[in-house]
Amino acid sequence: MANPIEWWGKFPGSPENNFSGITFWAVFAVFFPASTGIMAGANMSGDLKDPRKSIPLGTMAAIALSLFVYLGIAYWLMRVATVEELTGNYTIMIDRAFWGPAVLAGLLAATFSSALASFVGAPRILQALGSHSIVPASRWTAKRTKKGEPRNAMFITTIIVLAAIMLRELNAIAPLITMIFLLTYATINLVVLVEQSLRLLSFRPLLRIPKMVPFIGLTGCLFSMFIINPVFSLVSIILVTALYFVLMRRKLTSPFGDVRSGMFTAVAEWGAKQVKMIQGTSERAWKPNILIALEDPQRLRGAFELINHLAYPMGSIKLLGVSRAGEVDSLQKRLLDSQQAFVDNGIFTSATILESDDYPAAVKVGLQALGGSFFRPNLLLMNLPKDKNTHESLTDLIAEAKRQKMGVAVFVQHDDAGLGRRNRVNLWIPDMGPHWELEMEFVNLDLAILLAYRMMDSWDADLTVIGAVSNAAEKQKAEKFLARLVGLARLPAHTAAHVADGDFGRYASSAPEADLNVFPLPEKFDAEFLWSLRDATGSSCLFTQDGGDESALA
Repeated sequence: MANPIEWWGKFPGSPENNFSGITFWAVFAVFFPASTGIMAGANMSGDLKDPRKSIPLGTMAAIALSLFVYLGIAYWLMRVATVEELTGNYTIMIDRAFWGPAVLAGLLAATFSSALASFVGAPRILQALGSHSIVPASRWTAKRTKKGEPRNAMFITTIIVLAAIMLRELNAIAPLITMIFLLTYATINLVVLVEQSLRLLSFRPLLRIPKMVPFIGLTGCLFSMFIINPVFSLVSIILVTALYFVLMRRKLTSPFGDVRSGMFTAVAEWGAKQVKMIQGTSERAWKPNILIALEDPQRLRGAFELINHLAYPMGSIKLLGVSRAGEVDSLQKRLLDSQQAFVDNGIFTSATILESDDYPAAVKVGLQALGGSFFRPNLLLMNLPKDKNTHESLTDLIAEAKRQKMGVAVFVQHDDAGLGRRNRVNLWIPDMGPHWELEMEFVNLDLAILLAYRMMDSWDADLTVIGAVSNAAEKQKAEKFLARLVGLARLPAHTAAHVADGDFGRYASSAPEADLNVFPLPEKFDAEFLWSLRDATGSSCLFTQDGGDESALA
């Protein structure tokens, strides 16, 4: 006898549901776990002599043999039994076989082999997870016996299996197992697709397949998941994604890294190439990527909080150490400690050292070298040294930074006030007379405005804009200028504006009190004048020079 083949549609069902019908995808969900034994070899990769050769060969052979056996059985059943017998008689294969006990022996062998494969493979996966500190009680789970058996992991998997069996409804468990396997296979296909697309030299599979194969596998797995059970599929993906971020926050490492590093590197390189091809400016994307050059990391202590508030959360810090010959190792250790302090505060920070006995020359070389990189620092932050002999070299560094289109911020900390209560910031605007016209491009004001806003936002402080007017007749023009400046620069509506009588030096002592005063750096560097402004304001001061890539109006 031969029955018509129904590839798609609604199937009769089973005695448990009174043959009320069952869909193709329900049948698929129940049957699919029977085809997942091909992972047994991968699960035992740690115990194979040559897993690189054995796993691909064994997996492909298992797929071919399983396909042949399953199709052969389906064809034979179609020839020897009716649809009613196939759906109503669970022992039809024994009844129609040439020798029934052989079928029973095969069923028992298949059951025992599947159980053995799971009993051997699952504990080893759990033990491997424990060895990488991924699961709870990892140290206990990762332990092996003297013969190398993961006994503790076996105890855990045994409890899980017994709990599933006690449910006494394997057809209800089968869709759940199918979902887990489909998600696993989708992840494997995704990793293969990403690795192939990145074209990294580290991805050198001996078995090469077209990109379309993992793409079809990925989309097929996701499609099947949502057809079988949309709600559980969505929940599974959310849980896996949440688990990924939890593990990422734990900063686990593998011996050779993973696909994330290559993927992010490739995306960053692609983005860099696109920016270079567009030939546009980075004014809209500007954020503080700070370069700090130092011989002694202890000098960071005074400016540590200011740097944190400037860079967090989206900025970055580059520490450039300058070491004399023979002192590199000592500086390296202290520099890494400083780097870790910024990293612990959530700021991306990197560090490097230049060996030189000439600090200014080494910093200039560093500025020139970093100027050609894509993700280069855009702000050179320096403390104002008290040693007058260094002021000339500081002038050279400021000029070199400007040549490299890098902004400059000189921090002059008040010995007593520090950063105060962090609730008031003053932004100083130099005399723009006689016309006080607001152009679309400022002259050395953009960086001062941006950093004043950054500190105001970081501290949740009040901002006051102060304009210096040498000619009293220009006060009205200055007031209109400051009002337009606040609006065009999109400063908060509650920003106060004051017009100062005289230049910075004359008005500083009577200016509104602030915890930080931000000034544009004078065209001619004068350290004594900067110290005098700090003393007159009674607070720490930040002096800025534009690099050319900033815009307070962008």
